[in-house]
Amino acid sequence: MDETELRAALPEQIASRIRSLKAKEGTVTAVLDAGGLSARERSAMETDAKAMLVAQEGVDEARIAFMADKVTRRYIAVGSGKGGVGKSTLTANLAVALKRMGHAVGVVDADIYGPSQPTLLASKGARPEAVGQTLQPVAGIMDIPMLSMGHLVAPGKALAWRGPMAAGALTQLIEADWGSAETILIDLPPGTGDVQLTMVQKHKPDGAVIVSTPQDLALIDAARAGQLFETAGVPVIGLVENMAGYQCPHCGEFSDPFGQGGVESIAERLELPFLGRIPLAMDIRTASDAGTPPAFGDDASGAAFTAIARKVADWLAHGADGPTDEARG
Repeated sequence: MDETELRAALPEQIASRIRSLKAKEGTVTAVLDAGGLSARERSAMETDAKAMLVAQEGVDEARIAFMADKVTRRYIAVGSGKGGVGKSTLTANLAVALKRMGHAVGVVDADIYGPSQPTLLASKGARPEAVGQTLQPVAGIMDIPMLSMGHLVAPGKALAWRGPMAAGALTQLIEADWGSAETILIDLPPGTGDVQLTMVQKHKPDGAVIVSTPQDLALIDAARAGQLFETAGVPVIGLVENMAGYQCPHCGEFSDPFGQGGVESIAERLELPFLGRIPLAMDIRTASDAGTPPAFGDDASGAAFTAIARKVADWLAHGADGPTDEARG
C-alpha cells in the first residue's frame, strides 16, 4: 500500500494533521501536528492511528510522532496582602473577560487552604485526570481550563499541610498540561508565606495584579504584597480597588463603607498603574456564588471587570517583558 492510500485510510481528524508519512518494508512512520491537543488527546490519537495503520494490508508496524509549535505561555499572579478583599472573584472575572476578548486563558487556584475557583467558575465536583505524572485541567465556565485543590480533595475537608506540602501541590497545579492556553491566571492565597515564595522563586510569574479594599489596614498588607513581587523581580501590572462604593438598593444613595480612593493613592505613591475599581454590589456576590461571574454579561458590574481586563490584555500585548516558558527552561 502506498502513502496516498495509507493517508486515505485514516479519518479526517487524523489525516488533516499528517505532516509526514513514509512506508518502508512493512513499517509506517507518521508525524502528526499536535497543536492544541492535550496529552490525553495526543495519546488517544496515537492509539487510533497505530491501530488503523497496522490494519492495512502490508503494514506490520506503525510508528507515530508528534510535532507542535511551543506555546509561549505567560503566568499572571493575582495577589493580596490579606484575605477577604475579593482576589478570587477578580481572578475568575478576569479569566472570563479575557476569554470573551479571544484570549486562550487558564486558571490555577493556588489558594491551597481555601480554594474557591471551583465555585466561581462552575466546576465543583469535577475531578482532573493524570497522564503519567501530569494533571489534565478540568473545564470551567466557557470551557476555561482550570485546576484547584478543590478538585483534588473532598468538599469541605480541611487541609492541615505544612509549607513544603502546600508548595508541592502548587507545583503540580502549575506544571499541568495547559494545552493551547497562553495566559494562566494564578489566584494566590493571601499573605506572603511559603506558597507565595514558591510561586515567585520556582514559578516566577511574568506579572502580578494586586487587589485591595480601600481601608488603611488592607492597604498596608497590599503594599507588603507589592514589596514581595518587587523583591522577586516580578513586574506589577497594576492595583485594583475592590468593594469601592455601595449603592443602597432602596434609596439609591451611595456610601463608602470601606473608604474611597485609598488604592489609587497608594498606586500613585508607589508609581504603579491603577487598573480600576470594583463596586460593593449584591449582584457580584450572587452571580459569583452561582458560578456565573459578572464579566460573563454586559451590565455595569461586568463592565467594571471588563475594563480592568482590557488593561491587563494591553499589558500582555505591549508591556509583558517577563520570562516566557523558554526562558524558564
